[in-house]
Amino acid sequence: MFANFGTGIRLRTGSNPFFSIFKSPQNPPPVVINLSQTLTLAMATLSAPDNRRPTCPSCSRPTSFCLCTRLKTPVLENSIAVTVIQHSVEKKHPLNSAKIAKLGLKNVDVICVSDVLSEAHFDLHFSESNSEMGPRDSVENSKKTEHLPPADISFTIEKKGAITSLVNNWDQNQDFNQLLVAIDGVRNGFTVKKTQRGRDQIYMEEFVIEVPPGSLLLFPSENSIGIEDVNFSVKNLIVLDGTWPKATKMYKENPWLKLLPHLKLDIDKLSLYGEVRRQPKAGCLSSIESIVYALKAIGGEDLEGLDCLLDVFESMVVDQRRCKDERLKFESEIRSM
Repeated sequence: MFANFGTGIRLRTGSNPFFSIFKSPQNPPPVVINLSQTLTLAMATLSAPDNRRPTCPSCSRPTSFCLCTRLKTPVLENSIAVTVIQHSVEKKHPLNSAKIAKLGLKNVDVICVSDVLSEAHFDLHFSESNSEMGPRDSVENSKKTEHLPPADISFTIEKKGAITSLVNNWDQNQDFNQLLVAIDGVRNGFTVKKTQRGRDQIYMEEFVIEVPPGSLLLFPSENSIGIEDVNFSVKNLIVLDGTWPKATKMYKENPWLKLLPHLKLDIDKLSLYGEVRRQPKAGCLSSIESIVYALKAIGGEDLEGLDCLLDVFESMVVDQRRCKDERLKFESEIRSM
């Protein structure tokens, strides 16, 4: 492995061991690199573009750890649709579990959202005034969208979700949370459009989401209910995908989520993530675990197919743990030289 550094590598021993690297077999003054620098150089060489392992274009995993081949085909045709609201940072995380839902479920949408940098504007259109839009129409990332009629409710928020202005036919002095409670947005569905002001002060459209009737948000809040208290037919499950702090921030910066009934899962178990990603406490599950357990609790789905998704997730965690152990072993061997 160290042959890549050249033929003039010599290990010196003593109280301050180091590697000397010579530019040629002659004897010019050596360039001294300490052990930690050498280890960093070794790891950088291994991760250089020329040494990158080929990756699967579907799951973005190295081909030797491809998830696609572990999923059953055809994919599970879930009767309850799933909408994943994914934090932009989580989208590129190598251990993101929502990709398993995207690959293994037929009826799933993944909508990427980002933190509010300075100010974001939301337009809400309720189905009574927007009936021409079909179910589950959604676009994101500044893609062209069909013209929407004037919003029923428009509001602007600043960073961390504080409401700064409210534009609609309602009393301007009315509390925003009371306003949302007064709206029956769940029964008939609604559309949400978000535009965000960037650092250049220009507003750009981030997403348009169609929230169909019968939507349920999987999120623990003081108003959350257990599955036994859900008194309507669930057609769409909305899940926030990100670390717990990121999910909490997404919830605060998307006040329209308060329109939805909130579901909490009474599951007191540690996530399979526990060995490779930090979990705050028992019950804080990965996105794919949350989706699977929620769909199981609601009922009407293929239980074997859902368990297969968990098996794929567990295999991904096992792969990561093995790679971590091998890396630690390699680093230990270098330090002991």
